[in-house]
Amino acid sequence: MLRIIVLLVLISCSLKGFGQESIVSGFNIQGNKKLKTSFIKLISDVKPGSVLDSTVMEQDIIRLKRLPAVAHAYYQVFHSYDNQYNVFYNIEENFTINPQLNVYTTNDDEFAYRAGLYEFNTLGRNIAFGGFYQRDIFDSFGVNLRAPFLFNNKIGLAINFQDLTTQEPVFLDQGTADYKYNNTSYEILGLYAFNFKHRIEAGITLFNEDYEYLFGATADNVPQNFNVDKNLVKFIYEYDGLDYFYQYVSGFKSTLNIQYVSANDETLPDFAIWWNDFQYFLRVGERGNWANRLRGGLATNADSPFAPFSVDNNLNVRGVGNTIDRGTGVIVLNTEYRYTFLDKDWFVLQGNAFIDAGSWRNPGGDFGDFGDDQNIRVYPGAGFRFIHKKIFNATFRVDYGYGITPNSTSGFVFGFGQYF
Repeated sequence: MLRIIVLLVLISCSLKGFGQESIVSGFNIQGNKKLKTSFIKLISDVKPGSVLDSTVMEQDIIRLKRLPAVAHAYYQVFHSYDNQYNVFYNIEENFTINPQLNVYTTNDDEFAYRAGLYEFNTLGRNIAFGGFYQRDIFDSFGVNLRAPFLFNNKIGLAINFQDLTTQEPVFLDQGTADYKYNNTSYEILGLYAFNFKHRIEAGITLFNEDYEYLFGATADNVPQNFNVDKNLVKFIYEYDGLDYFYQYVSGFKSTLNIQYVSANDETLPDFAIWWNDFQYFLRVGERGNWANRLRGGLATNADSPFAPFSVDNNLNVRGVGNTIDRGTGVIVLNTEYRYTFLDKDWFVLQGNAFIDAGSWRNPGGDFGDFGDDQNIRVYPGAGFRFIHKKIFNATFRVDYGYGITPNSTSGFVFGFGQYF
């Protein structure tokens, strides 16, 4: 009888030990210098005392690799005793004080640029802070603050100010007019991440728009000068399934942006606008990367020369020129193949071949406008990327786009960062 009792106890203890879960007894960060250890632990789901789970650790690593301050990250697990394990996150940091420059020109001798300086790891907590100066015939500037993990890995805040002045073409039945356009705006956004892949932004922008006629065609129903205060309510939903390995990207990402604008002038109607960017990246062999962006969007279809979607060199179609057309609907596809010719410890030389294609709905028009030859623009081209692997976003790009649709232009587009 005693033997039976002892045997049952041994079996019970054996089953209990067999069923014990592996536990994280120690959580350590290595390799980080400027990025604070306390911040990394704050945004990580792995905690001392939590169950050891490779899925959770892999998600933490991908989250870390998305940070501007992190060039690369990986984890290690070491057995401590019994069912206890030590977890180490190893960090390779980026240099995060980052200059920004976008320059674009066409064969019509247009020339404009935007230069900025940002610190993407302010206080060692992944806070982006900086500003820009833009020269596009007129002077503009802006200041931006973004702290996506202000309290934990879910809640953040963004504050933006800009004073933007440009020369904007306005397309009338009688021809094209050029206006001096100024937009002064103050924006605050709340940021919330539901989980590893899903997040939202929501907030309000208070802004002033000032149009001043310069030259060109006129119309009786289009004012030559007007100034109005407006309010904008913004909502953004993002699904982010991207994974990064230095200059290579793989996965799918979708970003939906919805805005509702109301004016403090009763003579101006309220309007809504939305667009969605779908991005898909695929690794091709060891050195190839296929990158795609599809944007579809619509706005309130007012028959106004000040339509919100623009055809622009530096936004959607490389080589097309600076705001050459406007519309109340947009479909744009950017697809390019990136190939790494040279990959050293800190430097990468990458080439790319691309096709940018898009079409727009005319203000007050219908969906048939998307198929109108006059609205379709197709620009193939090629370029180079000069990438510093240890500095965040230190990708200097040079692209040349050549239009193959009627009445096309061609031109260079320069800038920092990949085009998309």
